[in-house]
Amino acid sequence: MEKKKIIEVKNLVKKYGDFTAVKGISFDVYENEIFGLLGPNGAGKSTTLEIIETLRDKTSGTVVVDGINLDEEPESIKKIIGVQLQSSGYYPGLNLMELIELFGGLYNRPVNPRELLGMFNLEDKARAKYKELSGGQKQRFSIATTLINKPRIIFLDEPTTGLDPQARRNLWDLIQEVRKQGTTVVITTHYMDEAEFLCDRCAIVDSGEIIALDSPDGLIDKLVAQGFDRKKEVKKATLEDVFIQLTGRDLRED
Repeated sequence: MEKKKIIEVKNLVKKYGDFTAVKGISFDVYENEIFGLLGPNGAGKSTTLEIIETLRDKTSGTVVVDGINLDEEPESIKKIIGVQLQSSGYYPGLNLMELIELFGGLYNRPVNPRELLGMFNLEDKARAKYKELSGGQKQRFSIATTLINKPRIIFLDEPTTGLDPQARRNLWDLIQEVRKQGTTVVITTHYMDEAEFLCDRCAIVDSGEIIALDSPDGLIDKLVAQGFDRKKEVKKATLEDVFIQLTGRDLRED
């Protein structure tokens, strides 16, 4: 059965004066996949996401999200996507329950705050303020808020930056759980092990252009087929695997 395209980007360009940040890139995202945009700082990943999210204007090109053309109905796109807020978006005087109720009201969606917090192992923090959370808790809460409007697609911009190995692995599990519920996930990350573990397909972006697009295994196989040979023997586990095995994967908050 042919997969349904839920995001279609064609010849996307974004210019800032004389500087072209995104240089005519094209890619599709399929329904219910985890799709990664990988690349160094300044490659154009975040700009591309922000255009699809309706947060930034494009210079030219076409973006269609779940059959909705960005040029024609940007407000309709906003209703079917979930975007991580920056920490400044959380009102400091409200606790997590109140924040979820507030966002539910903004989206005009009924939401069960305790149930949502429970899904992200945050029920015991229901009365805590956002600033009182640990790094891992803040990231889990920010992903929880992307689901309030029951979106078709969520966008996660470097969701595990700054987290310790246990918190990273737990967040990976949560992202996979979100996908199991039928949500498409688009993620940017600097961690290649994260992309390899999570992503069905990845686009590698550099200097505003897509230079490769395939499954992680496909990208690796192509490199090996070109004669690439690692200097160090590849072991069956990584040092992070050792760390997780010795210290466990239970959630421990600072």
